[in-house]
Amino acid sequence: MTTTRQGTDTDARAPGATTAAAPRGLREFYENPAVPVASGDARSLRQARMLAAALGPAAVRPAVVLDVGCGDGTAAATAAPLLAGHRVVGVDWSQDALRRARTRLTDVVRGELGTGRLPFSSGAADAVLFSEVIEHLVDPDSALDELRRVLRPGGHLMLSTPNLAAWYNRALLLAGVQPVFSEVSLRGIHGRPGSEVVGHLRLYTARALKEFVTASGFEVVRVAGAPFHGVPRPMRPLDRLACAAPSLSSILLLHARKT
Repeated sequence: MTTTRQGTDTDARAPGATTAAAPRGLREFYENPAVPVASGDARSLRQARMLAAALGPAAVRPAVVLDVGCGDGTAAATAAPLLAGHRVVGVDWSQDALRRARTRLTDVVRGELGTGRLPFSSGAADAVLFSEVIEHLVDPDSALDELRRVLRPGGHLMLSTPNLAAWYNRALLLAGVQPVFSEVSLRGIHGRPGSEVVGHLRLYTARALKEFVTASGFEVVRVAGAPFHGVPRPMRPLDRLACAAPSLSSILLLHARKT
């Protein structure tokens, strides 16, 4: 959750859509199945609940939901029980990711942000899931333009991304330590806790994310928080508490509508 790799989960990372300008080495990095892509079920479930509430019962009006940057389909499969009756279509540029996604999703389509249009007509989707992708994008502006195109008027954008201003990152910066989720190399972690390189290129605070999405032609409905599975076990109760104040949470969940 694309510069790079579209994803579904955060983890700090996401599998999936790349931009045309993505360096060959970066693209190969995202094709590596060993690179972690999941931030845990907590984020997926919270995001799915927000989407289910926005769409309403499928019996009233079945919706088409595009999971752009679906990766291996894990996040969409986790959300499926809450979206029963709605059609969820997984979209990713990686053939390997789509092969794995087919074991979890009925509909999967190859599509790449940044190289033209996604293979959907304008206004074809009622909602777009964009989970743990934007932090991997070289050109997030063009990506949101394309997501806006495929959404119908009033359609829903459900975006999730790591929070640069997470409660622990504020303390780390005060101590002169590189924030969690940020990376200075694709070969290793330098200057911060952790050991997994996941390819993050951009990070957002809650304020920056809201302003950016609004400037892209969406109306922000709500910003919520979600915990991060990589937080050390003794600190997880604090991480869950921080979700009550999204600007402090590990993961940002944003619901916006196409204006």
